[in-house]
Amino acid sequence: MASTLPYIDQSSLPAGFGWQNVIDEMVRGHSLSRAKVADQFLGNGADTCVNRAAWIEGFGIGIKSFTVFPGNKEQGRPSVQGAMLVFDDKTGSPLAVIDSGLVTYWKTAADSVFGASLLARPESKTLLIVGTGVVADSLIDAYSTVFAGLERIMVWGRNIENSRALALRHANCRADVEAVGDLAAAVGQADIISTATMSRDPILSGEWVQPGTHVDLIGAFKADMREADDALLKRADIFVDSFDTTLDHIGELLIPLKQGTISRTDVLGDLYDLSQGHVTRATREAITVFKNGGGAHLDLMTAKAILAFQ
Repeated sequence: MASTLPYIDQSSLPAGFGWQNVIDEMVRGHSLSRAKVADQFLGNGADTCVNRAAWIEGFGIGIKSFTVFPGNKEQGRPSVQGAMLVFDDKTGSPLAVIDSGLVTYWKTAADSVFGASLLARPESKTLLIVGTGVVADSLIDAYSTVFAGLERIMVWGRNIENSRALALRHANCRADVEAVGDLAAAVGQADIISTATMSRDPILSGEWVQPGTHVDLIGAFKADMREADDALLKRADIFVDSFDTTLDHIGELLIPLKQGTISRTDVLGDLYDLSQGHVTRATREAITVFKNGGGAHLDLMTAKAILAFQ
């Protein structure tokens, strides 16, 4: 049976597929009962095999399996490789195999922009992207697509030349995209800040953030990684994409929770709560922080969006 399943990668994704397709499926997925999720990590030295599974009743079942082999870079091979298998949740039948990198690419930025659509001020005009990698590149596309009122997108990276190169790649963007060299000054001018770095120590200071700003934290994905400092978390109303995949696993919140800087009650809600209207931005002047932690349920929603467009 497996040989008859369609295999979908970037080359087989139809023209016209876009960020709104994924966000619409995330809206649908979050209108249903909470997903059951489970992760498995197998290691052999520096090499890792990860299996992330989700089951959403009335929606589907998905398992994303991928390997991380850091040594592959020295041999000119990709360090991360994998695939996602999607099943029908009523019959258990496998529906398709999708390249895991394709799912991750669309999931990551859509997760953040979905959160921002529920938390950022609708009149937001200025976006700051912190980071210059693949995720940062996708964020420019995703935010400019969903936030039609954006007029200015600033890009900051530790290497200004990388920032300029990223800005240049988006010269035709509807908003003006420009590289900036002063992070503190850029933070103070932004309505929305999205961080996508590999930083292990906080790079974003709460003292720089102006009232009313929405902060989208993406980069930290391990227990020892953070992008925002304690001052920001103390000032902000904190939200996450999923309680199940962020609080006990990612340093962004795990570390300040363990240290007593914040408590679990300071995390006001997740995407289920936000999309179903149980929580929202409190005031126009509130600083909102959204921690994008990913999760297999978001992979499944993204995969379903891709399948629906075939």
